[in-house]
Amino acid sequence: MAIIVYKKNAAGRRNMSIIKSGHVDTAKKPEKRLMVKFSRKWGRSHGKISVRHKGGGHKRRYRMIDFGQSKVGVPGKIIALERDPNRSAFIALVYYGDGDKRYILATDGMREGMTILTAEQSPIAEGNRTMIGMIPVGTMVCNVELFPGKGGQIVRSAGNAATITGSDTGMIHVKLASGEVRLIDRQCYATIGRVSNFEHNAMQIGKAGRNRWLGIRPTVRGSAMNPVDHPHGGGEGRQPVGLKHPKTPWGKPALGRKTRKKKKHSNHYIVQRRKK
Repeated sequence: MAIIVYKKNAAGRRNMSIIKSGHVDTAKKPEKRLMVKFSRKWGRSHGKISVRHKGGGHKRRYRMIDFGQSKVGVPGKIIALERDPNRSAFIALVYYGDGDKRYILATDGMREGMTILTAEQSPIAEGNRTMIGMIPVGTMVCNVELFPGKGGQIVRSAGNAATITGSDTGMIHVKLASGEVRLIDRQCYATIGRVSNFEHNAMQIGKAGRNRWLGIRPTVRGSAMNPVDHPHGGGEGRQPVGLKHPKTPWGKPALGRKTRKKKKHSNHYIVQRRKK
């Protein structure tokens, strides 16, 4: 894994960088059978903007990822590691012993030619998937289920990992990257290891056009607008917000307002809240 920084031979190239991994096969075409059409309605609900600054971007095909790795007891061989335009982590193409091919989330130590296994008590080795109750304390895991049989729902982005910190009656204590400690049913499955492409956040976009390729549209600061357009607008020159707390263009509180419901059903699974 290496960060390649471009030469500063143009304004857009200044400080621009990419992530290059020697283990990712960039020449291989993706598995056609495991791709579906990706129709985009970026940030729109019935044609109206519901999420701002989304739209455009490069054409993509969605890779169908087996987050649950439901081939229990069937060993699989990793054919190739590939980039996925729809996520920050790399994905691995696995050829199972029964002849089936599937994409899974790649962990940091996965390499072409490795054999992985999903089982109730699979060996504690990189890329294997097993019940979280069978994993020793202190082990890093990813692609963790929240409900048995539902497939991995959390710890799926590039470089992310959770740590098994202890056990309780029928439940396992898992510390997430945010610092939150959560109770998870011991029958839920998790993958051993950390999600691949941990240097993803070190990459420099470099120019505005590259963000447009990713489907991110321009964001105008509220303080640069007129008072009629935004609560932060107006004033002579560069002025502070001038309000008790920052607001959205529609006057709703922003930056620090808690949005989690106080009576959310999963609150009793949280042992320790994430730190500010």
